[in-house]
Amino acid sequence: MIMPEERRPVEPQDLFRLAFLQGARLSPAGTTVVYSASTVRQHDEQEYVTLWFLDLHGGARQLTAGMAKDTNAQWSPDGTQIAFLSTRDDKPQIYVIPVTGGEARRVTFLKQGVGGGPVWSPDGQRLAFAAPPAADPPDLKQPYRLTRNMYRFDAAGYLDGVAHDIWVVGVTGGEPHKLTDDGCQNSMPVWSPDGTELLYLASLFPDEYRMYARLRAVTLDGNVREIIGEWGQVLSMAWLPDGQQITFVGGPHGRPIGSKSDLWLVDRAGRTPVCRTPTLPSGVGGSLQPDMAAFGDIAAAPPLLVTADGAAAYVQSQQGGIVQIVRVALTGQEEVVPVVTGDRACFPLDLAADHLLFAASRLDNPSELFRCTLAGGDEQQLTHLNDAVLHGLALPAVEHLQFQGTDGVPVEGWLLTPAHGQAPYPTILYIHGGPHSGFGHIFSFDFHMLCGAGYAVLFVNQRGSTGYDDAFATAIKGDWGNLDYGDLMAGVDTAIARGLADPDRLGVCGLSGGGNLSCWIVGQTSRFKAAVPENPVTNWVSFYGVSDIGPWFAVEELGGKPYEIPEVYRRCSPITYAHRCTTPTLLVQGEADYRCPAEQSEQFFAVLRANGCPVEMLRLPASSHAGSIRGEPVLRRAQNDALLDWMNHYVRVPTGN
Repeated sequence: MIMPEERRPVEPQDLFRLAFLQGARLSPAGTTVVYSASTVRQHDEQEYVTLWFLDLHGGARQLTAGMAKDTNAQWSPDGTQIAFLSTRDDKPQIYVIPVTGGEARRVTFLKQGVGGGPVWSPDGQRLAFAAPPAADPPDLKQPYRLTRNMYRFDAAGYLDGVAHDIWVVGVTGGEPHKLTDDGCQNSMPVWSPDGTELLYLASLFPDEYRMYARLRAVTLDGNVREIIGEWGQVLSMAWLPDGQQITFVGGPHGRPIGSKSDLWLVDRAGRTPVCRTPTLPSGVGGSLQPDMAAFGDIAAAPPLLVTADGAAAYVQSQQGGIVQIVRVALTGQEEVVPVVTGDRACFPLDLAADHLLFAASRLDNPSELFRCTLAGGDEQQLTHLNDAVLHGLALPAVEHLQFQGTDGVPVEGWLLTPAHGQAPYPTILYIHGGPHSGFGHIFSFDFHMLCGAGYAVLFVNQRGSTGYDDAFATAIKGDWGNLDYGDLMAGVDTAIARGLADPDRLGVCGLSGGGNLSCWIVGQTSRFKAAVPENPVTNWVSFYGVSDIGPWFAVEELGGKPYEIPEVYRRCSPITYAHRCTTPTLLVQGEADYRCPAEQSEQFFAVLRANGCPVEMLRLPASSHAGSIRGEPVLRRAQNDALLDWMNHYVRVPTGN
């Protein structure tokens, strides 16, 4: 047994010693779980995802060999087979394997690979999935012409020939049948209970800039119909058991960006949706920003589970720095009951045999599987993926901070303090992206790595964060760098006033919106000794023209187009103040980032360099916007090492801390 004093600090290599849960499903009988977990092979740092069986009354056994990425496992309706995606033949294809084990049988042979699914038909005879069209995409090494409004998308690439359609294939194989053909990104197929049509989400329309997804249905002969048309945004959906109604998570157009999503109910034929959570301040479907390659199968949308009688739905709901699971009544008066709570982030995965299967992440544990009753009782932890690794590590303590922003509004934050050393600690202000997201009780490896090196890590849910109410989340529209900046500095001042943070040894970092605020901060104050902005927005005017979502996102966030409100674009851009920066700054930039393209970092780098500020740039080849979190291990390692090295060099942790 390892005693507390024998535990060692977290080090960068520990990232590749951890296993990360990717998804899980209960068998129809509710007695067995199939789940997927990712691991990194130590000698070559290649990542694999393996399928496992877990008997709820026995042990676990490995279902696949662990030499590919085997994901999104789905039980057949009769519980005798598992369909899943696998990269064992390079591009992902659908395979089916008997639950008794043996060799998996390949079902699809698409040159372009499969992008989403599989989903079993109610009769168990077909599998629905999402995949690019069969035609070859344009050869980007040759001249090509673009005609779409949004012609490329982060982590997907150039959309011509790549945007997904909905397909169906027989379980025994054969030629797949493509049901959609409209150039949209069509995803997340869900069979109707009678098996006659599929719900799905349609987004990235060729003639639009908005990211919003519409809810559609398609029959097996390819007839597409709108369920709610251009009503608003849909994030996830589910049929009610009678097949006559649909429930979904989303919100109508017209609300400010950052507004909450709600749970809605609509007839199969469409008409006007009815909101089932109108008075829930933070809404449903929200999450927290982690730093781990976890929840791969459920990351695209908040899971939405409907009870067998159709009376209620289970869905996640962010409440400040936690994510709980709530039960929402689908009939009668509004009723929202928290079922799974606590200082953690919980994600519903499946319902079967009167039990709820869910994943939970904590600040000190990446993720584990749990089961409880539908009322939330008799909670049982089913997996212990990282006990052996975590037990030997000296993990940080957590200090909860509550303070006021510059205008008196309550703001929430946390400080992780290292297991070794004494207060006041050298402290890193780590800023979340989004900006409409949040930090809180979810695992972040960067936090632990920095604490392991002797730093305290401060993270704050500044103005613009979700999980509180719409007024808090939308307060920065047209005013980036004001209330959010003030909230962050109030958090730093609170940590210093409590004797926890050393005012002379401060660093700042963050990704995306956190990169934006890191760049903003070093143009406003010299109190930080080092900064590491990653994939930031630095110039709103050029962002409008080069980001995949620029003509939509910039307008929504700032309140108009660049030529309509040029002063707002100038005032809210960190590049405007970059010449004042004296803080040593390391920019980390993904070269395949289409959300915040490289020119955003390049502009900031050029201004700092030209004005004598110490600045460097780390380029991550072929890395998308979140490549340092979910990309290849080499990208994750490069970002970790660079972040730690820069802080150690300039914030200067004293020897022995």
